[in-house]
Amino acid sequence: MTLHKVPAAEDAYVPSERRIARERYRRGRTRRATAIAATSTLVVGAALFVLITNSPGWTRTKETFFSAHYARVAFPQVLEGLWLNLRLLAVCGAAVLVFGLLLAVARTLRGPVFFPLRALATAYTDFFRGLPLIICLLMVVFGVPALRLEGVTTDPVLLGGSALVLTYSAYVAEVFRAGIESVHPSQRAAARSLGLSSGQALRFVVLPQAVRRVVPPLLNDLVSLQKDTGLVSIAGAVDAVYAAQIIASKDFNYTPYVVAGLVFVALTIPMTRLTDWVTARMDRRRAQGGLV
Repeated sequence: MTLHKVPAAEDAYVPSERRIARERYRRGRTRRATAIAATSTLVVGAALFVLITNSPGWTRTKETFFSAHYARVAFPQVLEGLWLNLRLLAVCGAAVLVFGLLLAVARTLRGPVFFPLRALATAYTDFFRGLPLIICLLMVVFGVPALRLEGVTTDPVLLGGSALVLTYSAYVAEVFRAGIESVHPSQRAAARSLGLSSGQALRFVVLPQAVRRVVPPLLNDLVSLQKDTGLVSIAGAVDAVYAAQIIASKDFNYTPYVVAGLVFVALTIPMTRLTDWVTARMDRRRAQGGLV
């Protein structure tokens, strides 16, 4: 028996001239768009630089806000204070996720017997979403010690972190609730038809889908929390902002504030890019039918 070998080269795909021309045209348009964007950015940046540096008060502003000497002095102390902000972010972020999820589950419980729990959760989220964060911080940081309760801490870091958790849990609860309600009721019905109880259906079917859907907005809330940890400085906690304030109050130079702001920006940008990447990845999976 004789075997005939079929040449693989005969089945190789060769793009047509029209397709090659189309791809060449698209690449050319991309290059032109990139060149135009870069040129316009440079023009706008140069115009702003000339406008700011030629303003009458630029010399004094440069000495007050952009002093290289005070930046070198403030940077180590701002970094030391930043360690407190990072610890607050880690602890408060975990507490906010847990408490927010509990609030969201409480608001989605069904049946008249759970009405008091739903009402309390709704009142909590409405109140703390409407209350400005800085007022909540002032009330907790200065109001709790004024009560002189036995066994209650007066540590400004703990009290400030508690105020952050109280406020952000209300926002995160609404994010989780939106994710839970976005799951189609047929998912819960299918779980019940397989013999799962209401609690099991919520735990094993609804919540996993809801959490996956709300990961991008949760990351956005985490970015906001990372910035707002600097507000604990109003209680006297020496974080990055308060460290900058101490140096600025000594010499009446505000460069340390600029340094602290840039440090927070340097932390926020990677988290923002991570949020964008996760959002784009989930959108691609959803478009391909890989995300329920």
